[in-house]
Amino acid sequence: MSSVSEEVDLLVGRLGERPLQILVEIQKTFNHVPTEAVEGIARKLGLPVSRVLANIEFYSFLSLEKPGDYVLLMSDNITDWMAGSRSLYSRLCSNLEGIADATKTSCTGMCDQGPAMLVNGIAVTKLDENRIDSIADLVKRHVPLSSWPREYFHVESNIRKSGWLFESGRRKVLEGQALLQELKDSNLRGRGGAGFPTALKWASCREATGEKYVVCNADEGEPGTFKDRVLLTHCAENLLEGMALCANIVGAKRGFLYVRGEYRYLESHLAKMLRKKRSEDFTVELHWGAGAYICGEESALLESIEGKRGIPRVRPPFPVTHGLFGMPTVVDNVETFCAASGIAAGGGKDFRRFGTDESRGTKLLSVSGDCSKPGIYEYPFGVSIEQILADCGADEPIAVQVGGASGACLDASEFGRKIGFEDLPTSGSVMIFGKNRDMKEAALNFSKFFAHESCGFCTPCRVGTSIIEQILESGNGLAEMPDLAGILKASHCGLGQSASRAVMDMLKKFPGHWGLS
Repeated sequence: MSSVSEEVDLLVGRLGERPLQILVEIQKTFNHVPTEAVEGIARKLGLPVSRVLANIEFYSFLSLEKPGDYVLLMSDNITDWMAGSRSLYSRLCSNLEGIADATKTSCTGMCDQGPAMLVNGIAVTKLDENRIDSIADLVKRHVPLSSWPREYFHVESNIRKSGWLFESGRRKVLEGQALLQELKDSNLRGRGGAGFPTALKWASCREATGEKYVVCNADEGEPGTFKDRVLLTHCAENLLEGMALCANIVGAKRGFLYVRGEYRYLESHLAKMLRKKRSEDFTVELHWGAGAYICGEESALLESIEGKRGIPRVRPPFPVTHGLFGMPTVVDNVETFCAASGIAAGGGKDFRRFGTDESRGTKLLSVSGDCSKPGIYEYPFGVSIEQILADCGADEPIAVQVGGASGACLDASEFGRKIGFEDLPTSGSVMIFGKNRDMKEAALNFSKFFAHESCGFCTPCRVGTSIIEQILESGNGLAEMPDLAGILKASHCGLGQSASRAVMDMLKKFPGHWGLS
């Protein structure tokens, strides 16, 4: 292993304008960020030491303290709870007492094969008592990860239902104005949940003045969402093609693929795809997240690429005119770029065969929770919750959470509702709760998630999310929840503004679970 100073020199030479990415690589190499590295990065980049330290404090996957040879992070998502993660976590901590520390982390994107954890940043799936005991034994014997059983790190794709996005062929590819017109005709809308028209976004960036950038947001940190993980595995070439087509339209020479740190196991695969698709006209650089849910918000993601804490920007201006490094930037997610690539091959008319008037095409859904067939389902927009439940083998569900912890909680009377911008817009998460589930427990899990993931920038969110967690843990003060929800609406960004949505739904629709009439 190279010395700390040698590693800093190497990384600054390769990633000089991206201090966060330098820190991520230092953490990966040394299992922490040594003080020598902090000082070296600050000195070589001309940054205050305080700014480097602020990044380490902000991103949960960075640490100044070396915890030993193993960093063990158990996923604390509600679907992991439902699969028994809490007792497994206690078992792991007991087995490792005095030897190594295990801690909890937010959703790892393995909801279809949990309980899951990260060991030195690499996903371990399908945990049970035998696997937990084996992992504890491997840690005690200081067995390097390279010698652990390979099946521990196996990640299933679980594609249960595929459609246009997975199956559309690649024929003649349109570019430039011709593709922009096809995108407009297709009525493709962004697949992150907000549904902004893709053609309008790309055209606006094209018309803006300045150096252009194309950024793919693969930081899918919303609990219950894992569709981008599967697309990165099976459709990375289509994704990069979509980014290149966007670059051709807007006039960009450089792009960034921002991938959540929990998917680090895909590094060699993605690096291979990037080398394969590299061209003189457009270069895509891989950027790894460092454990911050808020960076899924597009302006926070841009701040992160620039090497800052992921604090959302005040908008307007919007990224299409003032984005990365203050320049015009297109930010779209993995599914959107893959869909654009498919439209470039098959045309807008082919895409419009699917969906509804306001929601054209298909949508990938990450289905998890109380069902026999969790995984990825591709449906035309307009599919009902009832149909999804039938297809995934859900037995007597009482609730479905659509859109992750920040989405809507539906009770059985609402299972006729449909996925689409007219009714239930979603980034793709569908979590199912069976007849024996306690919705109070689900609400508590979500409250812990938001309290942990709040960036702390604004008071309504920083304080409000913590108070909600305290109320749900104690059971006292439930009558104050509507007022708290109103206060959270004044938060700086969407995290705080939506933090109480699911909890309020659960209080209203399942009063018996709270001992309310």
